[in-house]
Amino acid sequence: MLIDANFNQRILCGLRLRVPLLDVVIVQDTAMQGLQDPLLLQEAAVLQRVLVTHDLKTVPRHAYARVAAGESMPGIMAVPHVAPVSTII
Repeated sequence: MLIDANFNQRILCGLRLRVPLLDVVIVQDTAMQGLQDPLLLQEAAVLQRVLVTHDLKTVPRHAYARVAAGESMPGIMAVPHVAPVSTII
């Protein structure tokens, strides 16, 4: 998984408690920090990682555009901000 910079870190901490060997890359810990959505999705494709984000508007739109263009798209997991942390985990 590739965790978007805006993703709730409490959720990530909860996931790591449940799945200690969870393989994640956190965008803000890499040179990908600050990339626009299309470039971030391109990097996710290169790394073959699903992008996990709270962005329900622009990321899915750019993901659909990649698929429509026949580009590699490992997937996205768009999680609403308003959902309880325990429900998401």
